[in-house]
Amino acid sequence: MTPFSYARAHDVTDAVRLGAEHGAKYLGGGTNLVDLLRETIEHPLSLIDVTGFSNAIEEREDGSLLIGAATRNTALASHRAVRVRYPMLSRAVLAGASAQIRNMATVGGNVLQRTRCTYFYDNEGSRCNKRNPGQGCDAIDGFNRIQAILGASSACVATHPSDMCVALAALGANVHLRSARGERTLPMTDLHRLPEGHPEIETLLEPGELITAVELPPLPMAARSTYRKVRDRVSYAFALVSVAAAIELEGDTVKDVRLALGGVAHKPWRAWKAEAALKGRPATAEGFRAAAEAELAGAAPLRDNAFKVELAMRTIVAVLTELMEMDA
Repeated sequence: MTPFSYARAHDVTDAVRLGAEHGAKYLGGGTNLVDLLRETIEHPLSLIDVTGFSNAIEEREDGSLLIGAATRNTALASHRAVRVRYPMLSRAVLAGASAQIRNMATVGGNVLQRTRCTYFYDNEGSRCNKRNPGQGCDAIDGFNRIQAILGASSACVATHPSDMCVALAALGANVHLRSARGERTLPMTDLHRLPEGHPEIETLLEPGELITAVELPPLPMAARSTYRKVRDRVSYAFALVSVAAAIELEGDTVKDVRLALGGVAHKPWRAWKAEAALKGRPATAEGFRAAAEAELAGAAPLRDNAFKVELAMRTIVAVLTELMEMDA
C-alpha cells in the first residue's frame, strides 16, 4: 500500500480546500476505496475524511428529497419517504451488498464506486485500460460473462456495479457538487461517462470536486415503482441484469414511464428508447416486449454474455407486468 496522509475535514469548505491538493481522495464509508487501496489499484497521496458531513434526508415543500452525501445506505433504504414515495430506490439499496456494508457505505461513495471487473482488480496478471491507460483490455477476449452489452468500446467492457445508481437514474435524480471553484448540479444520467477511448475517466467530476447531496425530484408516479435484480446467487452478488421501473397509466395506456438498467453498461443505463416506445401506447405484454427490443437493438454482446440481451428484455417485460398488476 502506498503511504498516504489522513485529514478529517471540519466542513465542506475545508474538505474542498484539502481535496484540491494533488493526489487527494475523499473518504466516506470506505467500503470500496479501502479495498482498492489494499489491492494497490488506488494510490492517493492523502485521504480527506468527509464522514461527518450531512446525513440528513430533507423533505422539501415542493415534494423533492435532498439526501446528504454522508447518509448511510441503510438509513436511506429505511427512510419512510423513500419507502413510500420512491420504493424502487429502497429496494435497489437493499439489493446491494450485505447489511454490514450497507451500514457503513454512504450515498456519495455508492455513486462513485468503481467497477468490480475481475481484470481491473487483477493488478499483477491482467491488462486493463481503466487501471493503466493504453495497456489493453483482457476482458474483451477473456472471461466476459459479467461484462457490458451496451455502450462499451474497444478500450473497455466493464460494467458499473451500483444498484442504487440505477434507481437514481430512472428517477431523474440530480447530484449536487462542490469544489474550490463553486457549486453546480449534474443529472445522475450525465454524471458517469461511457468508456470510449478513455475508460480511466469515469465521471464528469472535476479534480477535487465533492458530492454534497443527491436530490430526488417530486415524482408522484414513482410511488408505483420497483427494482428487480437478476444475479447468480441471492445474497452479495452483483447484477447480471437489473431493472428499475416506474409507470403511470391513463386507462389502459402508458401515460409516462421510467426505466433504467444495471449490469449491462459502463454506467447506469437510462432506457430512453424503451420509454419513448412505451409512452402513449397500450400497456400490454406485447408492447413491453417491443419496447425492450427497441432498447436492446444496439446491444453488442461478447462471447460469454449474449444471454444478457434476452435476459434484459425478459426482465423489463416482467417488471412492467408486475407494476401493471399492482392495482389489479
